[in-house]
Amino acid sequence: MRIIIIAMGSRGDVQPYVALGKGLKAAGHSVRLATHENFESLVNSHKLEFYPLKGNVQAFLEDPENRKLLESGNFLAINALTTEAFQRAAIDWAEGGLFAAQGMDLLIVGVGGLFLGVSLAEKLKIPLLQAYIFPFTPTQAFPAALFPQSISKLGGTVNRLSHHLFRQIMWQGSRKGDRFARQQVLELPTAPFWGNYGSIQLQQYPILYGLSPSVIAKPSDWQNTHMTGYWFLDETTEWSPPLALLEFLQSGSPPVFIGFGSMVSRDPEATADLVLHAISLTGQRAILQSGWSGLSKRDLPDTVLMVDSIPHSWLFPRVAAVVHHGGAGTTAAGLRAGIPTIVIPFFGDQPFWGQRVAELGVGTDPIPRKYLTAERLSEAIHQAMSDQGVRQRAAALGAKIQAEDGVANVAAIIQELEKRGAFCDDSGRGD
Repeated sequence: MRIIIIAMGSRGDVQPYVALGKGLKAAGHSVRLATHENFESLVNSHKLEFYPLKGNVQAFLEDPENRKLLESGNFLAINALTTEAFQRAAIDWAEGGLFAAQGMDLLIVGVGGLFLGVSLAEKLKIPLLQAYIFPFTPTQAFPAALFPQSISKLGGTVNRLSHHLFRQIMWQGSRKGDRFARQQVLELPTAPFWGNYGSIQLQQYPILYGLSPSVIAKPSDWQNTHMTGYWFLDETTEWSPPLALLEFLQSGSPPVFIGFGSMVSRDPEATADLVLHAISLTGQRAILQSGWSGLSKRDLPDTVLMVDSIPHSWLFPRVAAVVHHGGAGTTAAGLRAGIPTIVIPFFGDQPFWGQRVAELGVGTDPIPRKYLTAERLSEAIHQAMSDQGVRQRAAALGAKIQAEDGVANVAAIIQELEKRGAFCDDSGRGD
């Protein structure tokens, strides 16, 4: 089949879909991945067909004003900012998506491309598979990822309502841009005021979750849903680690990894000072990853190495513990490595993953970024390094995740649907 995957967001949001596309291509499908312009090299390096959708997430995150807002962790203000950005980009994305999806047999989308994907599926009569990397389906089992998990004590009804509220926050922020795209580009009627969540495009086919059932058990009220296991993107065969990194790893005990991915800091030098102070208090060796966060420090002790982007699948099994922002992909990589995790959440679904790590007993309680101090970080690192129960549980969970193959499971599900003729009806509704 000719499959198009639409993946939007930061690298952590996009990378699992590159892994998915790579696996589907290996299973014999023709795969096109439509995503932001700045991910062209990522997509091409894994031999997938790339189609650019206008925009550069890194540039957006590194804008000084956006940086200030993102660091505040104010979800409503952040949502307003992204709403404005979506309205500006919606028409460009619709034009690009319409071109990219022509002639495709199947469309796969995550949360980032959901509303665009529904409109394209409706316009072009293409079957659509929802493929998510964090919980998005309403359930009574736990609250939505963007809500305090403590509200679960109010019961299942409140949990389910929180998911519907989260979905409405996303939709209402996108509704105006979606209307422009549907009217001006796709020549479709305006979507319902409460969104297309009940549309046939989203109801006909199974929902896929790139999550390990050992991390989040499938809720009993999730119907026609598959917890496939994570979608990991391992390094290409052409990649090799820098010599300085190899020498550092071989020169002493396994270090602690500290990196905040695409999260930005208004004062990277101050953040580096905080992290270095915490490391000095623990007496541990450490690897600091600069990433998009701007984390930088010119003068480092011999016990600390700063690196640029290094594949987590290669690095994490070689370190003693990981400290990160709690993005879904980075959390998954740390859990697979079987080592303790310390989450420093900034915003979005990151507190959810930090809390999940703590509940699983494979790491410390999360430390929200605005409350991060050198003393709190050093205490968490000490706990992660010394608590044998945490280390044993992390290793056991890592072994379970390593035994899963989420990408292969998705390929098998699609093969079974194709075998049953589910994608054959040109109305876009399947059987």
